Amino acid sequence: MNQTVFAPWNDPAEKPLIRFENVTKRFGAFTAIDDLTLDIFEKEFFALLGPSGCGKTTMMRMLAGFEAPTAGRIILAGQDIAPVPPNKRAVNMMFQSYALFPHLSVYENIAFGLRRGNMPKHDIDDRVGEMLKLTRLEKFARRKPHQISGGQRQRVALARSLAKAPKLLLLDEPLGALDAKLRQATQFELMDIQEKTGTTFVIVTHDQEEAMTVASRVAVMDEGRIMQVATPERIYEVPESVYVADFIGDVNIIQGTAKPSGAQQYAIHWAEGVAPLTAASERVLADGQTCHLAVRPEKIAISAERPVDADNAVQGTILDIAYLGNLSTYHVALPGGQVIKAQTANTRRVSRRSFTWEDTVWISWTTTAGVLLEQ
Repeated sequence: MNQTVFAPWNDPAEKPLIRFENVTKRFGAFTAIDDLTLDIFEKEFFALLGPSGCGKTTMMRMLAGFEAPTAGRIILAGQDIAPVPPNKRAVNMMFQSYALFPHLSVYENIAFGLRRGNMPKHDIDDRVGEMLKLTRLEKFARRKPHQISGGQRQRVALARSLAKAPKLLLLDEPLGALDAKLRQATQFELMDIQEKTGTTFVIVTHDQEEAMTVASRVAVMDEGRIMQVATPERIYEVPESVYVADFIGDVNIIQGTAKPSGAQQYAIHWAEGVAPLTAASERVLADGQTCHLAVRPEKIAISAERPVDADNAVQGTILDIAYLGNLSTYHVALPGGQVIKAQTANTRRVSRRSFTWEDTVWISWTTTAGVLLEQ
């Protein structure tokens, strides 16, 4: 089955659905969003990811119309939306609290916005029926919110948000109230619903796993600025800064100085009296430039003997072992005092584990396993 890869951001002829043009938002002396430029395309499931206070919710509130930019423009479908009041925008927002009406049935909750828009009764019936089917809630139409589970309430809020067929749906930490198992199941449901409706979804989350699961692209934010926008795969495998590498997943960051050692290859001098590490990079680094080598724990092998032809091999002592069921993470202390995490899959029962605390081991990885970063 040859599916065309969905990547409108790679096509220069594609016009974005949403464009932030040099948007700044200040609250008094505090700058929440700092000269931010960003394009989001139609049918994207776009995630704004970052720690609390990074500005992601402010961006969403500006899209919804609850805040206006201090400077710059926000364009939606070719129109500057600053003068358009929230209720006239083709945008809907689903809140973390769901904000359902407790006295209305599931059916009435979904129909509420349609009634206010004076839609004819038979059209309302059809549309609510469609939404109940889409969110698999047909059996619960007559129940009140307190008579259904948290996951079902979440789907009612989603159905109500989508009933008016908005061009853009904003989701503010939508799965925050659900337990871990249900969150996971609901992430896939969200993706499925987004694909079926073709609505552009923008989700705000501080949960990196959630962003990586659902999004077509992720914007990693820090202090009102976007650090990197890319597909989840590129954010993880090709981070552009130490901040992004460190924010997503587990990573080892080794600081050193770079010395060119071949075509797109560098020797990294990182500790006294220890052989330099080798790393590949398309970025050009000057001789003697400070750099950071980011290596994911799962890309590091651990062995009792020195591996014969490893590009990078360092000896150390096991300091700690975190057993996570499917994986074990070994914390290995190196001669310079640095602690490196190496991860192995537990394909065998734990009683067969090869290494234990205070064992001397070798850790090794290939030249291309790490990402060489300047900052």
